[in-house]
Amino acid sequence: MPFKSANGTAANKFARAGYNTIVKRNSIFLTTIFVSAFAVEMAFDTISDRIWDNINKGRQWKDIAAKYSDE
Repeated sequence: MPFKSANGTAANKFARAGYNTIVKRNSIFLTTIFVSAFAVEMAFDTISDRIWDNINKGRQWKDIAAKYSDE
């Protein structure tokens, strides 16, 4: 049986706290959306770049530039 407090279940209490913290005020809600979207974009770009570099290791300019530079 789930934990039951005076205000309802623990999940209900968590959802109510999330609503009061994030969704209740429009400015906080929009800020949360923009910050979350920026964080997801950065994480996706980083992960996809690492996958691309791993698949194409040794075939990119940054890997073979030393062979062709005159310095």
